[in-house]
Amino acid sequence: MRKLLCTMIILSVFSTGCADTKEIDGKTYKPYGLINKDSSQNPNIEYKPVWGNIVWGTCMIETIIAPIYFFGFSMFEPIGKIDPNKEKGEI
Repeated sequence: MRKLLCTMIILSVFSTGCADTKEIDGKTYKPYGLINKDSSQNPNIEYKPVWGNIVWGTCMIETIIAPIYFFGFSMFEPIGKIDPNKEKGEI
């Protein structure tokens, strides 16, 4: 029973909560996290949090490796360009 449960958890980790790269205006933008924020985040691109990765990083905190990946490299994914006419704080 324990092996089945572990297998199901591992499969669900790989099937949910993945941050994807996105092509915007012919350029490919990749997700970023806390570790690679300076090198991967573009100030002209809007990003959204990947809640699946945040939940899995929290659930698997004891494994050490999973939270480093989830929080460090794939916490936010690109969704599009920032609207220059949008005011700060506007919803």
